[in-house]
Amino acid sequence: MTSGPPRVAIVIVTYNSAPVLGGCLASLPEGAEGVRLSAVVVVDNASKDDSLRLAEQATGLPVHPVQVGRNAGYAAGVNAAIAALDLHELDAIFVMNPDCRLRPGSLAALSKALDRPGTGIAVPRLVSTDGVLHHSLRRVPAVRRALAEALIGGRLAGRIGTLGEMIVDPGHYERPGPADWATGAAMLISAAALTEVGPWDESFLLYSEETEYALRAADEGWTLWYEPAAVVEHIGGEAKTSPMLAALLTVNRVRLFRRRRGRIATAGFYLAVLLGEAMRAAAGRRTARASVVALLRPSRRLRTLPG
Repeated sequence: MTSGPPRVAIVIVTYNSAPVLGGCLASLPEGAEGVRLSAVVVVDNASKDDSLRLAEQATGLPVHPVQVGRNAGYAAGVNAAIAALDLHELDAIFVMNPDCRLRPGSLAALSKALDRPGTGIAVPRLVSTDGVLHHSLRRVPAVRRALAEALIGGRLAGRIGTLGEMIVDPGHYERPGPADWATGAAMLISAAALTEVGPWDESFLLYSEETEYALRAADEGWTLWYEPAAVVEHIGGEAKTSPMLAALLTVNRVRLFRRRRGRIATAGFYLAVLLGEAMRAAAGRRTARASVVALLRPSRRLRTLPG
């Protein structure tokens, strides 16, 4: 970090985000207290609503709208924003969803976390708009974790030692510390880590791109640090109601695992994930039925985003 307040640029990727973008932008001045907000890059993936116009009309913020021209996905949006910035003039970039709201001073708390040697990514405490904790921290994907989550569910598996991928222990969220990866709704990435790790993987149009990036950063020796003093409100939840998004999330979990592990381990992971989705589909969950179909009959349609 340079002397003086850390220089931070905010990146927001939008797609038909007009209902939530205004609240997101309104939260930035207080959320950025204690840092030098160099730019707010709003990257739009060819929204059909007023997302880009809302960004262009924002006042009191150094907003720089960028139009991708197509629905290219979250990772492509992040890369387009980074390409529009000069990393040499920044200490960090904060990537956030448009359905997030920064609590006061959250960026300063995350920036302080990046001062830790070897820390390349800092993530906040995510809560709902009512203040309910989101279980945003994760462990490295593994066959035994996927199988445990299939048989007893992710939340219950997370309560048994390190068996589950999702970390659900409330006490874990009360104290700062490292994590393998975290949901990508809000994360501060140092300019040094961005330079070394490189661009986000655009083959993951939505879901697993943040997992891939965090694990790749860890491969390069960078730590992801959880900082509960930074609080961000997150609405989220679309993958729980949209069959298309649920299927994309599930398929991308397997795709990422296949890239990082061998054939035998991937076969075990695939079967565990399929088992879990099949059990939930049998219980009547519509999103799980879509995931089962996608896993059994991979379709090129899942390589493009809806809309």
